[in-house]
Amino acid sequence: MTSQVSSPAEQAEPGEQPSGAAPPSAQQPAEQEPSRLSPQRAPAQGSGAKSVRKLERVIIRFAGDSGDGMQLTGDRFTSETASFGNDLSTLPNFPAEIRAPAGTLPGVSSFQLHFADHDILTPGDAPDVLVAMNPAALKANIADVPRGAEIIVNTDEFTKRPMAKVGYAASPLEDGSLDAYRVHPVPLTTLTIEALKDFGLSRKEAERSKNMFALGLLSWMYHRPTEGTEKFLRAKFAKKPDIAEANVAAFRAGWNFGETTEDFAVSYEVAPATAAFPAGTYRNISGNLALSYGLVAAGRQADLPLYLGSYPITPASDILHELSKHKNFGVRTFQAEDEIAGIGAALGAAFGGALAVTTTSGPGVALKSETIGLAVSLELPLLIVDIQRGGPSTGLPTKTEQADLLQAMYGRNGEAPVPIVAPRTPADCFDAALDAARIALTYRTPVFLLSDGYLANGSEPWRVPETHELPDLRVQFATGPNHTLADGTEVFWPYKRDTQTLARPWAVPGTPGLEHRIGGIEKQDGTGNISYDPANHDFMVRTRQAKIDNITVPDLAVDDPHGAKTLVLGWGSTYGPITAAVRRLRAEGVAIAQAHLRHLNPFPRNLGEVLKAYDKVIVPEMNLGQLATLIRAKYLVDARSYNQVNGMPFKAEQLAGALKEAIDD
Repeated sequence: MTSQVSSPAEQAEPGEQPSGAAPPSAQQPAEQEPSRLSPQRAPAQGSGAKSVRKLERVIIRFAGDSGDGMQLTGDRFTSETASFGNDLSTLPNFPAEIRAPAGTLPGVSSFQLHFADHDILTPGDAPDVLVAMNPAALKANIADVPRGAEIIVNTDEFTKRPMAKVGYAASPLEDGSLDAYRVHPVPLTTLTIEALKDFGLSRKEAERSKNMFALGLLSWMYHRPTEGTEKFLRAKFAKKPDIAEANVAAFRAGWNFGETTEDFAVSYEVAPATAAFPAGTYRNISGNLALSYGLVAAGRQADLPLYLGSYPITPASDILHELSKHKNFGVRTFQAEDEIAGIGAALGAAFGGALAVTTTSGPGVALKSETIGLAVSLELPLLIVDIQRGGPSTGLPTKTEQADLLQAMYGRNGEAPVPIVAPRTPADCFDAALDAARIALTYRTPVFLLSDGYLANGSEPWRVPETHELPDLRVQFATGPNHTLADGTEVFWPYKRDTQTLARPWAVPGTPGLEHRIGGIEKQDGTGNISYDPANHDFMVRTRQAKIDNITVPDLAVDDPHGAKTLVLGWGSTYGPITAAVRRLRAEGVAIAQAHLRHLNPFPRNLGEVLKAYDKVIVPEMNLGQLATLIRAKYLVDARSYNQVNGMPFKAEQLAGALKEAIDD
């Protein structure tokens, strides 16, 4: 969904408030942070009308069984929030099992949304509102909910058997364990069935709409638009109009319940974040969708067909699904029988003159490593998109991690250097895809694009770029001889290099006179003939490394307004939590500098100079210190790691505390 936003040039970013503050219903102790509520309150309209409070930001988490439609519910609330003009950030969290046992803790699926009237960076540390569809959802999420928060509970599910399944000896709704929260007991299932009694549905069919009842209730509470959701439901169930209208009815019933029940005496407003956005057309976008669009745009800007050779794997499969929809843009997708076949087909497409891509996650990278080495030897443009997840082996398929950096850097036999690009936000995946394509096409090399599950599934507003803002990625194919022999004969040398980029010519098969050998055995410089000469191999290894080392990347920008002595250095998806943590510390008067790497191979040329300008360098990563290892080895600085490998992104409050402790150490 897109929306037009007209605003002045981007203003200074307001500090992101620490999460965990008391929600509207809580009494705010004096020693805690200021409330996110504005003291203004809209006047009640008419007799008996409910009051409306204005908020600066809200964090909502929907939680239930993986079959309860929590991801769909969160997506719809997010879409309406995006169309309203709020800044937002989301965190979907779902089990790895396709259908985990109902009512169990491993089967809980959740969706967290943080939206605000100002610029925000993370999905928030803790929810102000938890919607718990069953006892498992409550138990799995209650530890994250701050005291005073609102909890909306589906009381119909709090019967003896579901509670016993997750270890509740007595109902938490009655034993006083939730006294610290504002609990709203709502019989969601019963109310949904009652609302749909005239539709002729079975009880089981009617129950499936309870997530729409909950969505309607939350849409009323936070004044979200409704037209888009109703249109979506009718389109989604176009072939089953009775189901479509039942879902619409449940959605409306939830809205009306909020309007009429005495338990919800207040609704809330969060104004659009117009000051946070430059003028333009915006839409909500996930990282995988942004990356897909970036690949399509790269193909168009290069004037090349885009070819994807891929094998489905979580959390990268969405890219295959999306690109398969865009044949009209010259996109061809091939779902291979395995990871090796996927990259083999992609490399063949690169040899044939296409912008070639293969998508995977960490386990797939391991399988693709031999063919990546072949691409290094052939010196052909190829994008390897790695949506990182928790490992090792199968690991945590639906959870996030940053632990493939060293695999991308060194995970091949021999000296096989490959450039590495890492996006920092879901929307930035679009620009990172274009940047990776630029490097691959310009330097004739495979390129790693390292995203992760947090970016892939999370979403935020994205300004749709104008066509003239996109880079020109067009390349020239070899068309004829490029070398003259001593006897005057003109020939084609497939490894005669461009003097600036060291890229070899790209010759499309079938071009008359450009026949040349291809394969993985070492080539002779220039001619491309098979060579076992030691001196030639030394030269070719060093030349391939020099080509990567000489890639043009922007200098590292440092945000240091106060002349700090400590630098926090990040890469990839840690950008949001790091920036939020830095804002908190600066709001407390702590001087701290921040820099974030997009290019991990080669590093920006000024990185060593930047690192040596600070007394302390702290590197937060969702691994056990992989970037810190590279930094320490290359620049001989005492980079300190701060690590987390629990399958979840950093929390800003946690990270701020760790940074403050490191500064004071």
